[in-house]
Amino acid sequence: MSDETVNTLVVGGGQAGLAMSDHLSKHGIDHLVLERHRIAERWRSARWDSLVANGPAWHDRFPSLEISDVGPDDFASKHSMAAYFEEFADKMDVPIRCGVEVTSVEKAPDGSAFVAQTSQGTIRARNVVAATGPFQNPAIPPLVPEQAGLVQMHSTAYRNPSQLDAGGVLVVGAGSSGAQIAEELLDAGRDVYLSVGPHDRPPRSYRGHDFVWWLGVLGKWEMKLPPAGAEHVTIAVSGANGGQTVDFRRFAAKGMNLLGMTRDCEDGVMRFAPDLASNIAAGDANYLSILDEADDYVAREGLDLPHDPEARIMRPDPECVTNPVLELDLAKAGIRTIIWATGFTQDFSWLKVDAFDAHGAPQHVRGVSSEPGVYFLGLPWLSMRGSSFIWGVWVDAQHLAEHIAAPHLSDVAV
Repeated sequence: MSDETVNTLVVGGGQAGLAMSDHLSKHGIDHLVLERHRIAERWRSARWDSLVANGPAWHDRFPSLEISDVGPDDFASKHSMAAYFEEFADKMDVPIRCGVEVTSVEKAPDGSAFVAQTSQGTIRARNVVAATGPFQNPAIPPLVPEQAGLVQMHSTAYRNPSQLDAGGVLVVGAGSSGAQIAEELLDAGRDVYLSVGPHDRPPRSYRGHDFVWWLGVLGKWEMKLPPAGAEHVTIAVSGANGGQTVDFRRFAAKGMNLLGMTRDCEDGVMRFAPDLASNIAAGDANYLSILDEADDYVAREGLDLPHDPEARIMRPDPECVTNPVLELDLAKAGIRTIIWATGFTQDFSWLKVDAFDAHGAPQHVRGVSSEPGVYFLGLPWLSMRGSSFIWGVWVDAQHLAEHIAAPHLSDVAV
């Protein structure tokens, strides 16, 4: 690649980058998408084998293209999702180059553009869109030192039960990834311990509609800010096994050992907070609040939807909740593997512009950064609750494309 110039450079070829490209094309804006690996690489190589989308196919897609190999109410496999994004890029003629890494982006000395250094040359651009998404660097808390006979991995490295050494498994983190991996291991006959922190636990479906539909009609996808004190609360939802409500009491009834939030480790002994019961109760409260709001909506709108009284039936608290384990000797418990389903940290070290606060977090309003010409897309709560989801990134990309196009409708060249 020789040195070149484009109006807008989009960094990242996942759902955010592809959505951004389509909206830029609709405005006739010259642009280029760079992806350091392959299109939708996270779906291909940073997910376990059995993963499916957490939302049904009618929802977890772009509005301009359906997922062709699954029914609208089914949950697409990770392979289907990767193929879907490839098909989208092909049909929409996305100008994408794969296998090209952006190593740095800086403002040109004269301030007229940004200069991107890549693994294949230099690119000048009037605008830069950081579309690298929220899943950048796997986060593993430095709690457990390396020790013989114990393997530690992030959820992105887990593939299937046969990959792991014999013995018990501790899964830390009970959001969507942790809950699904823990249940898969349990069903494979493993002795599984699951550390459960604060979480939201919506119903998979209620009164004939999937929870993503309910979040839509109840206006929850468009929430602008997370509830106070719940900024980092994870959501436990699953499309696995045809789509089931995540129920930690059901896990325990099947033999899973539930623990509170992980605190620390000393001399091979893990310690857990005495908060398991309260975390489960808070998840229940979130679950029931959605049912209550749904019922109110049905009554208010006069909808003819079937009643679902069984959705309110709760299993009794298991022994591991009423009498929680606060310390666990890993060796004595036979635990040979720890899987950290503990999320990710963002990495914008390549973006050397004045668009970050003192803590390194992006400064922006709906993705329009404090540095003119720099934009962020695909981040959680970028403009609303749905911003990091496929349909939400589409909406945010439309807004950013309109912002980019507005001052350049008659002059789209750098």
